[in-house]
Amino acid sequence: SFACGRRFQALMPLPVPPAKRLCCRPGYSTTCRQGQRAGGTVCGGSGSGQGGSSKTQSPESLLDIAARKVAEKWPFQRVEERFERIPEPVQRRIVYWSFPRSEREICMYSSFNTGGEESATSGENVDETRLPFRRGIALLESGCVDNVLQVGFHLSGTVTEPATTSEPEMVCSVAISFDRCKITSVTCGCGNKDIFYCAHVVALSLYRVRRPEQVKLHLPISETLFQMNRDQLQKFVQYLITVHHTEVLPTAQKLADEILSQNSEINQVHGAPDPTAGASVDDENCWHLDEEQVQEQVKLFLSQGGYHGSGKQLNLLFSKVREMLKMRDSNGARMLTLITEQFMADPRLALWRQQGTTMTDKYRQLWDELGALWMCIVLNPHCKPEQKAAWLRQLKKWNSVDVCPLEDGNHGNELPNLTNALPQGAHDSGTRPHRTVFTRAIEACDLHWQDSHLQHIINDDLYTNYCYHDNTENSLFDSRGWLLWHEHVPTACARVDALRSHGYPREALRLAIAIVNTLRRQQQKQLELFRNHKKDLLHKGVTSITNLEGWVGHPLDPIGTLFSTLMETGRGDEDSSQASTMSSSKHSELHLFPSTRRFLEEGESYLALAVETALMGLGQQRIMPDGLYAQEKVCRNEEHLIAKLQEVDLDDTLVKIFRKQAVFLLEGGPYSGLGELIYRESVPMHTFAKYLFTCLLPHDAELAYKIALRAMRLPVLESTAPSGDMSRPHHIVSVVPNRYPRWFTLSHIESQQCELASTMLTAAKGDARRLETVLESIQKNIHSSSHIFKLAQDAFKIATLMDSLPDITLLKVSLELGLQVMRMTLSTLNWRRREMVRWLVTCATEVGVYALDSIMQSWFTLFTPTEATSIVATTVMSNSTIVRLHLDCHQQENLASSARTLALQCAMKDPQNCALSALTLCEKDHIAFETAYQIVLDAATTGMSYTQLFTIARYMEHRGYPMRAYKLATLAMAHLNLSYNQDTHPAINDVLWACALSHSLGKNELAAIIPLVVKSVKCATVLSDILRRCTLTTPGMVALQLLDATIGAYINTTHSRLTHISPRHYSEFIEFLSKARETFLMAHDGHIQFTQFIDNLKQIYKGKKKLMMLVRERFG
Repeated sequence: SFACGRRFQALMPLPVPPAKRLCCRPGYSTTCRQGQRAGGTVCGGSGSGQGGSSKTQSPESLLDIAARKVAEKWPFQRVEERFERIPEPVQRRIVYWSFPRSEREICMYSSFNTGGEESATSGENVDETRLPFRRGIALLESGCVDNVLQVGFHLSGTVTEPATTSEPEMVCSVAISFDRCKITSVTCGCGNKDIFYCAHVVALSLYRVRRPEQVKLHLPISETLFQMNRDQLQKFVQYLITVHHTEVLPTAQKLADEILSQNSEINQVHGAPDPTAGASVDDENCWHLDEEQVQEQVKLFLSQGGYHGSGKQLNLLFSKVREMLKMRDSNGARMLTLITEQFMADPRLALWRQQGTTMTDKYRQLWDELGALWMCIVLNPHCKPEQKAAWLRQLKKWNSVDVCPLEDGNHGNELPNLTNALPQGAHDSGTRPHRTVFTRAIEACDLHWQDSHLQHIINDDLYTNYCYHDNTENSLFDSRGWLLWHEHVPTACARVDALRSHGYPREALRLAIAIVNTLRRQQQKQLELFRNHKKDLLHKGVTSITNLEGWVGHPLDPIGTLFSTLMETGRGDEDSSQASTMSSSKHSELHLFPSTRRFLEEGESYLALAVETALMGLGQQRIMPDGLYAQEKVCRNEEHLIAKLQEVDLDDTLVKIFRKQAVFLLEGGPYSGLGELIYRESVPMHTFAKYLFTCLLPHDAELAYKIALRAMRLPVLESTAPSGDMSRPHHIVSVVPNRYPRWFTLSHIESQQCELASTMLTAAKGDARRLETVLESIQKNIHSSSHIFKLAQDAFKIATLMDSLPDITLLKVSLELGLQVMRMTLSTLNWRRREMVRWLVTCATEVGVYALDSIMQSWFTLFTPTEATSIVATTVMSNSTIVRLHLDCHQQENLASSARTLALQCAMKDPQNCALSALTLCEKDHIAFETAYQIVLDAATTGMSYTQLFTIARYMEHRGYPMRAYKLATLAMAHLNLSYNQDTHPAINDVLWACALSHSLGKNELAAIIPLVVKSVKCATVLSDILRRCTLTTPGMVALQLLDATIGAYINTTHSRLTHISPRHYSEFIEFLSKARETFLMAHDGHIQFTQFIDNLKQIYKGKKKLMMLVRERFG
C-alpha cells in the first residue's frame, strides 16, 4: 500500500522535482524478488508498440493498448492500490506511455504562438527562430541532448548550449516530472525566468517524444530499492554518499540520526518519499505552469503602461489562454485567474477613479478581452458545478471592488442602463446601474446546457422535423423542419464562442447555424409585420423601440462570433480547393462537418451564410449607447466587420444575398437602420451603406443608390417634427425624452456621412439625374460647412480630371455646394473662409462666365464686402481669368461692369475696407471712379480712420490726382492726434508726406495744412522736422505759428520727461535739450527764451543735482 505525504528533496544529484508521495512495500521479502532484474531496459524494448521505431507493422499488443489508456487516465497510486502486485513488464509499459506523446502541448507551453501556419498568419513580428520551441528543436537536431535517463515518472538529461561570440558553451542539467501524459514540473540549470518552458526543457522533452527507443527506462527508484537485500542497500547508500559526500553528507547524517531515534517524526510516517513514483490520487493532473512568473510578467507589462510593446504582450497572453481553452487545458482558467488578479491590483485603477479620468483605449480593450474570456470559461459546457461555483465566488469578489472597470467604460454613470440582462440571470437593470466587465460572466454562471432542444441542436445529426408547420413565435423548427434556437442573441452567441473556445468546433457550428436560421426567420416575420402595419406607423411618424441593445459593438460581439465561426469553416472549405481568394462558389468542398450542411440552402456555403449574418447585424437599427468608450466601440466593431467582409470576393451567390438583404433593410421598418422611420438616436448607417453601395453598384445601381440615399440622414442633428405633420420628413423622438444626446463620436460620424456622399458623387459622374438626387441629399442631410466644402472640392476634382473633358453637371454640383458653404459660413467665424472664397471663384470660372456674373450679382448673400472686392471682383478682373474664359470684348465689358457695380455697392456698405478696392476696380470707367471717390469723401468725416484716408490719398497722388490726394490728406489730419512722446508713430511718415505734397502744390496749400498739423501733432521732434523742411517757403505768419508750436512742444515735452527721468537717461536728455536749443534759436529772441527756459529748469528741478550739473556744463 502507498500513502501520499509531503514532498521530500534530499539525495538528488540533478535538480529533480521533489517527491509527491511516500512509497513502501510491507510483507515483501528478498526471496520473492530473486530472478527479477534491478537494472534497466531500453524504453522501446520488447512490446514497445507504437513507441518503437521498428519498420514492421505488427498489430499493437493488448498490453500496450491497456497500458496506454491507464497511463492517460489513472494516477499511478490508484493502479498500485487496485492491484496487490503489478508485474514489472506492466509497470514498464505504464511508465513508458505516461510521457506526453504529442508535441502540440509542448509547443504551446514554450512559445507565444503554436508555430507553423498560425505564426505565419498571425501578423506579429516574431522571430520564430528565437522562440524556445524552435530553439529546442534546433538543439535536439544538432545533437546537443545527452545523458537522457528515465526513472519511473522522472526524465533527466543534459543539454549543451553551444558557444556564441559573446557567450561560452553552457551545459544545462534538465529534470522533468510527468503524470498521465502531462509534464507536471520542470527544472533547468539555465535559471530560466519566464512563463514558458526554456529551449533546454523543450529539447529534452522532444528527445523523449521523437526518440523513445534511445531512452533508457527504469522503474521508480523505490521499486529498484525493494529488490535489494540489506547488504546491497548499505552498499548503495555508502556509494551514494561517497560520490556526493560534500553535498549530501550533512543531510545523510541528519536522516540517519532521525531514523535511529524511535520517537522522531520520520518514524511516525509509513514509507519514504520517491520523486520518481508518479502521482498520488489527490494530485491535480495539469501541465506545469509557473504561476509566480505569470504574475510577475503581467505586473511588469501593466507597469509599462502600453509602452515597449506591453499591450501586444498582454494580448499574446490572452491568446495563450484561448489556446489552452481550445486544448481543454485546465491551465487556461488558472492562468486567466492569475492575469485577472494582477489587472485588479493595477494601481492606476484607483488613480483614474480618484481623478475622474478614463483609461486608455488599448487598456480598455484588454479589460474587454478579460471579461469575454471569463464568459467563455464559465460557459464551458463540461465544467463541474463545484468548479463553476468557485469561479462565481472569485468573479463576485472582483466585481465588488469599487475600482473594477465598468462595462461601458463610464465611472459614475447614473443613467438607467438600457442593456438587457441575460435571460436566465434575473437581474433588474434598474437596480444595477453599474455593470462591470465581469457582470456578464457572473450572469452567465446561471446559464446551463441541460435544455433538451439545445442538446439536440449541438449533438444530434438526425434531429429534424420535416412535418412541422411554422406557426408560432418560438417554434423549435421552421417550416422546412430546420432547427431554431430562441434566446437573447448575444447570450446564444456567447454559447457559440464558448463551444469554439473549448475545442468543440462542430457543436459551435451547429448552434451558429441554428441561430442564423432563427435570425433569418425573425427578419422575414418582422418584414411581414411592418408591411401589415406600415400605413398606420407612417401616419403616426413614430415606431416602437425594438433594439435597445445593438449586436455590433456589443460587449459580447455576437455578430463577430457568428461570422468568425462560419468563416473558419468556410476557410476550411477553401483550403481544400486551394483557392487564392475567398468566395462562396461551389467548388469541391472539404466537408469538415458534413451533417451540418443539411441545414444550408441549396448551393449555399458557410461563407455565404457568414456574409448574410454580417449584413443582418450591421443593418440592425439600434440605439447609440451612452459613453465615449461604448460609442467608439460601435464604430470600431462596425469597421472591423466591414474590413473582414471586404476580404471576400463577391460572386453571383453573394450578390443575390446582398440584393435580398438590401431589400429587407429598405423595407424593414423599425427593425432596420435603413428603414423608412428611425429613432433620432439610432446608430447611423453611413459606413455600412458605403460598403453596400460599392458592392451593389456594378450589379444593381438603382438599389445601390436607394440604400446610400436612405442612409445619408443624420436625424440626431435635426429638430424633431411633430407627429402627424406630413409636410416634411419625420425624425423620431429620443428614447430618453428631452435629453440632448451626447454623441462623442459625432465628428467621426459626420466624416463617414461625407465619405458616403463623396462615393456617390464619384459614381454618379456623367449621370445628371443621379447627381441632382445626390446633391439634394447632401443639401438636406449634411450640416457641417467643412464637410460640404470637402464634397464641393471632391466633386470639382472628379469633374476636372486631366484625362477627360470637364463634366459640366458635376461642376455645377460642385459650384452649388460651394455656394451653400458660402451662405453657411458668411456670418460665422471660419479660419478656412478665405480659402473657401478663392476656391469658389476658381470653381465658378471653370463653370463659365455666367456663373461668375451670377455670384457677383448676388454677392451680398455669399461674401462680406471685403471678400467681394479684394478677392472675388479682383480675381474676376484679372488677365488670367479673361484668358481662361476666352472672352470677347463685349463679354469682358459686361463682366467688368458687374465687377464695378459690386465694388461700388461694397464701398457704400463698408467704405473703410472697400473704398480703395472700389477705386482700383473703377479706374477705367470715369463715372464709376467719380462715384467711388464721392463715397470716400462722404465717409471721410464719419466712418474712416486717418490711416485709411492717408492710404487712399497716396493712391490718388499715384494715379495723378494731387489735389484730390491733398483734400483727403487734410481730412486725414483732422482725425490724427500725436502726443508729445509718440516720436516713432507710423503716421509720422504720412504727416511728412502730406506736408511735402502741400509744399509741392504751392504756398496756399502749405499755409492751409500747417494749422492742421499744429492742431494734430504735439510731438516736438516731428514738428521741428516739418519746420526745417518748410522754413524757406512758408509765409511769415504760418511759419511763426509752426515755430511757436514747436518751441511750446519742446517745453512741454521737457517737463513731462523730467517728471519720471532716471539717471541712465540723463545723457539722452541733454541731447534732447541740444535739439531744442536749435529750434529756439530759429526765433527772433530765441537765445533769450532758451536761457530763461534753462534757468527755470535749474530752479524747478534743483533737487536733481547730478542732472542739473550736466545741464550747467552744456548750457551754462
